[in-house]
Amino acid sequence: MWILVDQYTGQVGYKGGVKANGLNADPPVIDCSGWVALLLSAGMKAANRTVGAELFSSFDIAAVDTWSDRMIGRLEQRSGCVSEGDRIRLDLLPQYATIGLRQGGGAWANNHPRPRGITHIVQVIRRPGDGMPFVSEAQGWSAPCGLRLMPLANWLDVTRDYLRRGDAWAVDPFAERSRRTGQAAPPARI
Repeated sequence: MWILVDQYTGQVGYKGGVKANGLNADPPVIDCSGWVALLLSAGMKAANRTVGAELFSSFDIAAVDTWSDRMIGRLEQRSGCVSEGDRIRLDLLPQYATIGLRQGGGAWANNHPRPRGITHIVQVIRRPGDGMPFVSEAQGWSAPCGLRLMPLANWLDVTRDYLRRGDAWAVDPFAERSRRTGQAAPPARI
């Protein structure tokens, strides 16, 4: 995941409704769920390679290629756990949490049923070497628009107004790896 973040952060703009294929556009663009799906797919494939077994099936990997609300729901269903609102804290988050936020979004947000109303999604990643947590996101509402990277603690501070019950949910997309290998999370190199 870090390789993708390093390659594209600051180089790719934001465009709603555009998934990974937007990275081939000129100029390259992507939306938040497209970016998180790409990161998670890469992380799941890397976890499979790291342990030399299929922890995540092709169905598991394909299941994250969806819009933000549905992605959080599918990951919650698979992991059996979700944190909500004020439980989304630096000391309580899974190492590689996926976080969904209800941030409005206008008419485009009505494109699919959204039981929780999640319209933005981000991915916690770890820097290789020291394991420092960051949030990687495709952001269209605040500057700079596009792919950006922010230390997790800073992101939690600037996002505090959205981290309320009924407005924010965090899931552990790598919970299956934890259950099957006894390891809490993928190594930082994923």
